[in-house]
Amino acid sequence: MPYRVPLVFTPQPEGGFTVTCPVLPELLTEGDTLEEAYANVPDALAAAVELYEEQNLPLPAGLAL
Repeated sequence: MPYRVPLVFTPQPEGGFTVTCPVLPELLTEGDTLEEAYANVPDALAAAVELYEEQNLPLPAGLAL
């Protein structure tokens, strides 16, 4: 199921970018470039959603389908 989530790309002092999501704090990934960081988002999102499902928790209201 596709989700639309807001993403925050934060440049790191040592290089690369960290990606977080304000409505889904469990989504956390990184990459050496913006493109790599963005490419890592689907796996991080899937892992966060799976965590909610395993714990029988509702997804945060800010997620858009």
